[in-house]
Amino acid sequence: MNKGLMLCGLCLLIPGFVSSCTKKLNTQKLTITRSDNSTIIVDTEIAKTEEEKMFGFMEREKIPDGTGMIFVYEHDEKMSFWMKNTPHPLSIAYIDSTGKIRELHDMKPFCLDPVTSQVYCRYALEVPQGWFAKNNIKPGDMLDVSVLK
Repeated sequence: MNKGLMLCGLCLLIPGFVSSCTKKLNTQKLTITRSDNSTIIVDTEIAKTEEEKMFGFMEREKIPDGTGMIFVYEHDEKMSFWMKNTPHPLSIAYIDSTGKIRELHDMKPFCLDPVTSQVYCRYALEVPQGWFAKNNIKPGDMLDVSVLK
C-alpha cells in the first residue's frame, strides 16, 4: 500500500474517531452538599475510560448550565488538566476519594497551560465557568461519589 493511500485512509478515520469522542457520554445526576447542608444537583457525563478522559469536553461549543463532566480515576493522584481544543470556558473541582471538594479553579478556552491539583484526588468535575461560584460551592463541600464506585 502506498503512503498517499495510507494517509488518505487515516484522514478518513480520524474525523470519525474525534467526533465519536465528542458525543455525550453516559450521565448521572450527582448531589453536592454545601457547608450549610443544602444540596444542589449537577447532571454530569461520566468519563471513566482513558479515551473519554483524554477528550473530555474538547470541541464542545456549548455546555449548558447545571451540567458537567466527572472524571473518575481508580487511585488518588495529583491531577493536571488543560483546555486543548476546548472552546467553552470551564471551572474544575478537584475532589478526594471521600467526595470532599479540595480545590476549585477556572480554566481559559484553548489554554494549554496545565491546571494541576495541589493534593492527591480521585475525581475532577468540570462545569461551565462560574457555576460553582453562582451556586455557592466551595472547597470543603461534599460530592456524593457513592454512585460512581
